[in-house]
Amino acid sequence: MWGRLDQNKMSFPFPKLGPFAPVLIVYLLIVISHGVGANNSSNVTNIGAIINANGRIGKEQKTAMEIAAENFNSHSKTHKLILHFRDSGRDPFRAAYAAKELIKEKVEVIVGMETWQEAAQVADQGNQSNVTVISFASPTITPPLIQRRWPYLIRMATDGSAQLKGIADIVSAYHWKRVVVVYEDDGYGGAVGMLAVLSEALRDVGSVIEHRLILPRVSSIHNPNGDGFEEMLNLTTTKSRVFIVIQSSLPTVTRLFQVAKEMGLVGRDSAWIFTEAVISNLPDSLDNSDMEGTLGMKTDYAKNTSSYMKFLKEFEKKFSDEDNIVPTPGIYALRAYDMMTIITQAIGRMTSNNSSTTTSSSLQVLLNTLLNNYTGLSGEMYCKGGEVLFRSPTFRIINVVDGKRQRDVGSLESIVSQGTDGSNDVGIIWPGTNISAPKGWAMPTKESPMKILVPGITPFNTFVKVDWSRNNSDEKKFDGFCIELFRRIIPNLNYTLHHEIEALNCTYDSLIELVQNKTYDAVIGDMTVLADRLDKVDFTQPYIESGLSMIVPEKDEESTWLFLKPFTWQMWAVSGGILLYTTLIVWLLEGPSNPEFGDGLKNQIRTATWFTFSSLFFAQREKISSNFTKVVVIEWLFVVLILSSSYTANLSSMLTIKRLQPNVTDIEMLKRTEAKVGSDKDTFIRNYMQRVLGFNDSNVMEIGPLYNVDEFKSKRISAAFLELPYAKVFMNQNCKGYTQTAPTYRFGGFSFAFRKGSPIARDFTRVILELLEHGKLKELENKWLTTKEECSRNATSDTPKSLSLKNFAGLYIITGVTSTFCFLISLVILLRKLCWRE
Repeated sequence: MWGRLDQNKMSFPFPKLGPFAPVLIVYLLIVISHGVGANNSSNVTNIGAIINANGRIGKEQKTAMEIAAENFNSHSKTHKLILHFRDSGRDPFRAAYAAKELIKEKVEVIVGMETWQEAAQVADQGNQSNVTVISFASPTITPPLIQRRWPYLIRMATDGSAQLKGIADIVSAYHWKRVVVVYEDDGYGGAVGMLAVLSEALRDVGSVIEHRLILPRVSSIHNPNGDGFEEMLNLTTTKSRVFIVIQSSLPTVTRLFQVAKEMGLVGRDSAWIFTEAVISNLPDSLDNSDMEGTLGMKTDYAKNTSSYMKFLKEFEKKFSDEDNIVPTPGIYALRAYDMMTIITQAIGRMTSNNSSTTTSSSLQVLLNTLLNNYTGLSGEMYCKGGEVLFRSPTFRIINVVDGKRQRDVGSLESIVSQGTDGSNDVGIIWPGTNISAPKGWAMPTKESPMKILVPGITPFNTFVKVDWSRNNSDEKKFDGFCIELFRRIIPNLNYTLHHEIEALNCTYDSLIELVQNKTYDAVIGDMTVLADRLDKVDFTQPYIESGLSMIVPEKDEESTWLFLKPFTWQMWAVSGGILLYTTLIVWLLEGPSNPEFGDGLKNQIRTATWFTFSSLFFAQREKISSNFTKVVVIEWLFVVLILSSSYTANLSSMLTIKRLQPNVTDIEMLKRTEAKVGSDKDTFIRNYMQRVLGFNDSNVMEIGPLYNVDEFKSKRISAAFLELPYAKVFMNQNCKGYTQTAPTYRFGGFSFAFRKGSPIARDFTRVILELLEHGKLKELENKWLTTKEECSRNATSDTPKSLSLKNFAGLYIITGVTSTFCFLISLVILLRKLCWRE
């Protein structure tokens, strides 16, 4: 019987149990409390998180994951999420140990890991215990069997290849040809993949990695302020001042810039670029004055959505830092929040399905499903092959300014476009508080001027002349076409080029090698652009064309039959035929009716022939009775006038201009006859003649640098092979008795040579093109290289040729048609008269 409540007393809803009632009540309370505890324990999911607790990225990730967990716990009454954080310090072995400890605590998922080396170690632990591992790092080059090796691994990271290609685009836009890659040695080869991708990306845009600066971890150095950075001394031998930091911890990059600034590597000519992982770890509380002007890459994301604004408020409220500075959350924090949100959604679905237990395999399948076509704070994503990919990822460029502040200066595409155009509308501050884009090269100064070489011995001092009696500081020591061109270029550069010139007596290839091995910075002189030299140095725009030309002695063509040369044999044959045909027409028209032609067929033919032939030289005495004959004779006299004038002019030219040896066929003739030919020993021509033209080595003779004509007079050589500019100078000095053939093989032209990657080469090219366009270079050529008027007539291409039939075909057709027409008309008239008589 249950108790009831009345006005005077309260009845308990229990039957009367006597003395056992208190014992029963205590037992019921114990059972009820044990059931509630068991229920709570079965509805708790443990999540492990491995972060770098001392880095900005790790701190932001911790805050973001806590916000996601608290949001889930505040809305779920039946399920709780507990986060277990562990600090790896970016050490893969510490990360692996932390994973073991978390697995012992029965975590369902392990998230975090900044580096791929940490992620790989933790993934191995996840495989052994069938625990899902979600990494915020991914290898730059994905191994082909990665999913089979780590089936429980999910990767959610920035596309490393796209980021490095973006950096290469920046390098290309600002015309930097040489870069220095800087990275911290983590002991596990973590930068190998990034180096390979970056090297290929730079090669695609025409740039290369000149030097790799490998730094030790500051934490592993006994005395960080004095040891471990000796490798940076090697940078003093390189000219490149574009530094790309692809991997480094905060202490190492901080020390790096302290040393770099002391060495003068953070100046107006330098550029520093950080990858996202490096710049995202720079705290706002750090004094970054040494890093001012550096650029960094960060993944772009939407900042104007309501969900982001809500997250930002919670982040600012919850984030704690020893300096009380709350940073703007980066992409790493947003991805951590998104992943925790997806995990809570997966747990919520499993709870709503009344699943009593949460297995790692079922959780991973659900996570992969939710990650497909999911849009979070970090963007729209999808899952493929165990990797979370983002649709159309874009990057923003960050500029470190004012010592601490990181300023967003625009999208990657806009910065690349401005670099290409040479503008700076977004106001990028470069190292040294410079607003102009740096050269990315150690530019010459008064203390360290540019070291320039000139050839001490040249084939002709028209190009470079050295007065060895003067000092190098004396401008009069160096003269010539190349020197004057160099001096005209210097004032047209938009900066002061401090330089010093030195002459060396060595081969041209040796000069190139001295620039290649960084002993000197440039060669100013008559350097020919060749394919194998392009691999060693950078050339400017050629300032004069070059090719292979042959110099041969003149030879008078003494021929008994020279008088026949003005016309070809076809021309002589047709002219004779026209003469006979005209004679025939004159005889047919005048013979029967003109008594001047005499009686008898024999006399008429003789008179007609004499009449026609003599018209070539003097007026005829015979009178002409027929008007048609007069027309034929007038037309014939016109032909005679043109033929005689053309013959006289061509014969006069042939007698005036000497006949020269042929040009193209001579090379084959020289090889067949084993003739001796000359070449300068200090140029590449000798090797070219043997390798390309096929001359025997024993037949190629070395001749003096000034090409003494005694080599020809003594008949020691039959021909000399020179580059076109040298041939022009030779002919200008020795035009009488020698002739120059047209160049049959082309080379790259004469140019100036600079170190590989030097931006000064591009500046010289610009000025040379300006001088070409404004005719200034032509003035120099006229001053130094113009051929004398009396020599210009000796070119082989100006030799008169025999006049051919096609030159007079129209004239002969008119003659034949006119004569035939007159004869036919005369014949018709004669027939009509005969008809009337009958």
